[in-house]
Amino acid sequence: MSYSTLAPPLSFKESEKLFSRALEIVSGGTTQGKAPNTLIPGEYPIYAARGKGAYLWDVDGNKFLDWILAYGIIVLGYCDPDVDAAAMREIRDGFSFPLTSPVQNELAELLVKTIPCAQMVHFFKTGSDTTTAAVRISRIATGRNKVVRWGYNGWHDWCCLREPGIPRYIRDDVLTFRYNDLNSVEDVFKKNQDQIACVIMMPLEIEEPKPGFLEGVKNLAHQNGALFILDEMRSGFHLAMGGAQEYYNVTPDLATFSKAMSNGYAVSALAGKKDLLEQLSKTYVSSTFFTNSIEMAAAVATIKKLRDTKTIPHLWKIGQGLKEGLDRLAGDHGIEARTIGVAPMPFMVFTYSDPEVMDAAKYVFYRETTRRGLLLHPSHHWFVCASHTEKDLARTLEICESGFRAVKEELARGFRAPTVQKVAVTASAGR
Repeated sequence: MSYSTLAPPLSFKESEKLFSRALEIVSGGTTQGKAPNTLIPGEYPIYAARGKGAYLWDVDGNKFLDWILAYGIIVLGYCDPDVDAAAMREIRDGFSFPLTSPVQNELAELLVKTIPCAQMVHFFKTGSDTTTAAVRISRIATGRNKVVRWGYNGWHDWCCLREPGIPRYIRDDVLTFRYNDLNSVEDVFKKNQDQIACVIMMPLEIEEPKPGFLEGVKNLAHQNGALFILDEMRSGFHLAMGGAQEYYNVTPDLATFSKAMSNGYAVSALAGKKDLLEQLSKTYVSSTFFTNSIEMAAAVATIKKLRDTKTIPHLWKIGQGLKEGLDRLAGDHGIEARTIGVAPMPFMVFTYSDPEVMDAAKYVFYRETTRRGLLLHPSHHWFVCASHTEKDLARTLEICESGFRAVKEELARGFRAPTVQKVAVTASAGR
């Protein structure tokens, strides 16, 4: 099937009704960092009703083939029967006790066997919990305060992307560098000799590391008495079973994992050298829900399924097909766009030199693809899951071709995105 005209709008009447009410009782209207309706305002659903496999249904009954997947949390597919069965077993027997569930040990042993840097682990609930614990360990181990960070590392004071509410003295102890530029890393150490506790960084975001870059950062950190920490919240269990550290063959001192580790259940892990993890005994970390076992059981089921199936090669295959197909279609239709990022976490950017044209192209493309039943993020990684099929890929490319055709048509008639509805770019979501 092909499309030759612009798609009619979808109805989000129930979503909008719920969101209007939420604005009166929930700060910002949603507990997400950014409400979905701000992606392309008025063109995206806000409330989900259910999900299954690679598909999501909103409260208005619209069905979407989802490539956002809760920002990379869903790696097997929504409502995976094996993962949910493991969670249900914990629910039936009780999951919140003053005592620890044995499933903690099972999960820990799996992670130690799977993650290259893992001699020992500790469990938390969120990504921000875990990156903050990693930084605290580095300060205990080195006796230093300053932190060098890169990428998105959470929302706590030391790494928050926005300044309001963050004391100046905290921001002064947090430094950064230019990705894929070892000279900029070396410069930070030279200007802060004997003051830096660690380098904590995502191994990649949308640009892949140049050969030797991650190892070079690690070497500079160690030469200057600092720890090297990889934030693998996003890359873990997507690029390889052992994460980006396995894929790029660089072993950090500590690494943080969450997201795909449990296919949607709230658990995170700090993994690393035993002598470093043991430093946690010198401080205090706790949470009301740290002993809950549902999430740990779900993580065990997820990791075993990833280990025992060909899911990760499948992520690469489908993701590479998506990237190649989009690049081909953009070229065929004369659209200035290209795909970036690694195949399991692809993304597409428009490359028009005129900002107004680029905004218009982005607006039209995502408006049209959403109306035709795709859920793509305009300014964040997309993700591939085990439930995406070759048929889903073909359908996605067919709809994206319609999106490119719409862009060409709308730009030809001088369309410009409404000023109040331009899409803001963000590199973060959900910690």
